[in-house]
Amino acid sequence: MIEVRRADERHRGGDPEAGIESRHAFSFGPHYDPDNLRFGALIACNEERLAPGAGFAEHPHSHTEIVTWVTEGELTHRDSTGRASVIRPGDVQHLSAAAGVRHSERNEGAEPLTFVQMWLAPRESGGEPSYAVVRDLAEAYAVPGAGASLRVLCPAAAERTALPDAPLLYVHVVRGEVRLADGTPGSGDTLGPGDSARITGARDLELTGVTAAEVLLWRMEPVSA
Repeated sequence: MIEVRRADERHRGGDPEAGIESRHAFSFGPHYDPDNLRFGALIACNEERLAPGAGFAEHPHSHTEIVTWVTEGELTHRDSTGRASVIRPGDVQHLSAAAGVRHSERNEGAEPLTFVQMWLAPRESGGEPSYAVVRDLAEAYAVPGAGASLRVLCPAAAERTALPDAPLLYVHVVRGEVRLADGTPGSGDTLGPGDSARITGARDLELTGVTAAEVLLWRMEPVSA
């Protein structure tokens, strides 16, 4: 089953007067949607845009795997474990909040910052927080605590990429356009920037670049009851 969600279905958040614009794919913060709480382990997929000097002041998280993909500009991260880093396009940042951590995220550069931040529910609670950055991700990035892995696909126009057969796949288009189909002539959907697809029981699916594109692909195991 493939459920397509369009960019204009995302609900708006953030604080535009403070230079923060957010687009949420799932129920988030004050916007509560009981029919859209999660897909598999994924509980948030937020498109964020921060003006120069804007950002999120230090705030707490717990029992959440937070994965960030920067698409434009530079993201400055600091957390209560003493870590500080600058994340740029092509980097994947992973903060495992575990039993509890505080962090801040800011645009300390001169250009606008845009990024996609995804939250996953861990299979087990507690533990010590951890932090990792992968520069120029070339292979799938595993988040074993949530039974998930992330791949970044960059098909050229007319290039076809087979998607893995999996219990759950989540497709998020960062830029460009792609065609998601099962190989049957005339089937499928065209997805553009901000569009997503939630796929259950994926088999024999492929993405074809309509234009050059950048796509985030989550592969997830079912959430145990």
